[in-house]
Amino acid sequence: MNLPVSLKKNVTVFFCLLLCAGAVFASSAAPEKKVPQAKEDDAFSNIQIFTRVMEIIRRHYVDKEKISYQALTYGALKGMLGALDPHSQFMEPDVFAAMKEETEGEFGGLGITISVRDGWVTIVTPMEDTPGFKAGLQSGDRILRVDRKSTERLTLGEVVKRLRGEVGTPVILTVLRPATDEIKEFNIVRANIKLDSVKEVKLLPPEIAGSEKIGYIRVTQFNEPTSKEFEAALQKLEKQSMSALVVDLRNNPGGLLDTAAGVAGKFIPAGDLIVSTEGRASLRSPDSGASVVRSVHEPKHLGYPVAVLVNTGSASGAEIVAGALKDSKKAVVIGETTFGKGSVQSVLPLPDQSAIRLTTAKYYTPSHREIHQHGVEPSVFAPMSRDMEEKLWLLKSGAPLNNEDKKFVSDACDTQLERAVFLLKGIRLYAGRLHSSNR
Repeated sequence: MNLPVSLKKNVTVFFCLLLCAGAVFASSAAPEKKVPQAKEDDAFSNIQIFTRVMEIIRRHYVDKEKISYQALTYGALKGMLGALDPHSQFMEPDVFAAMKEETEGEFGGLGITISVRDGWVTIVTPMEDTPGFKAGLQSGDRILRVDRKSTERLTLGEVVKRLRGEVGTPVILTVLRPATDEIKEFNIVRANIKLDSVKEVKLLPPEIAGSEKIGYIRVTQFNEPTSKEFEAALQKLEKQSMSALVVDLRNNPGGLLDTAAGVAGKFIPAGDLIVSTEGRASLRSPDSGASVVRSVHEPKHLGYPVAVLVNTGSASGAEIVAGALKDSKKAVVIGETTFGKGSVQSVLPLPDQSAIRLTTAKYYTPSHREIHQHGVEPSVFAPMSRDMEEKLWLLKSGAPLNNEDKKFVSDACDTQLERAVFLLKGIRLYAGRLHSSNR
């Protein structure tokens, strides 16, 4: 990702100021000399305070090996970014390199998406067919320890760094499950994570859909090929005379904005708004801090009713799709209020191969509802008990079940999917009657 020229200049100037100021104050200013109180928004006086503290630490701190200029600068930048919000962070070169590997679609780890909620490092969702998913980690689990070392004072990036490792190496994860107040320990082996996204493309069986041909597509996240895969899935089901569709976005942690917009755009007329972002003007055009994403001109799929399933593990791109389809009245959204991760992070590389991830805007649905920390409320609220979620989770994991597990999942029932099918049948019935009365 290339840094805008104007921002490159600002970053370079800041670091030059920092280093020059450090040299000047180190050589000429004695610690006991009084310095005028720094004004809140005056760059020079505040940098002067910063460099003075840095030199005091270098001169007096007990452990000499911890006080290199790089270590102190990196520590300060971590604190600076971490104080803004849970999603902004400073990434040391190795953390930045790991992040780039992840966005390229394949990486080594556990296959879980994490965020900070209520001060806790929290699992947004474990990705399907990954070690974290198969081990039984769940959306909402709070990560207390990694390899029995507390995460209490770690940044989000530092936790990610501890979770990552060589393929085949083990990691011990200790989590608190708020729904049951249980503390659970998981011994998980890291694996190469491949990010498949469009799954279970099928017509629902008669025991669920009856005589109706109701299609079902589950999207686990939004990566580079998702939009094309979703289009192929739609065409496959339409060739089977699909009369209605369920799009399952439960436990989908999001992904690429353009891809999520592409999926929503399959059902939204060209030119209509999908999502808008609002932020500061500095990283965008000089006259506006806002941008909009609209549906583009491509084949549309408007001939049948659509239901979208969401839950508390649906985040970011999944919330954009659900919010756009709900506000445009192109789908009925069923389930629970989504996670509420609706902010835009820009990754800005720095000259030493480190980078900052900075929150630069927030997402808004077409009706200008803020997603961040609010989530998308479903059109039809259909909660599911944690117990039932765990049963369905076990069935989807593909893990071998012992006799106790088989007994546990014997009454598993996807009530949210059943509600979606019921509503789609009702919409179809109403549309049929309306068509007959207009003849």
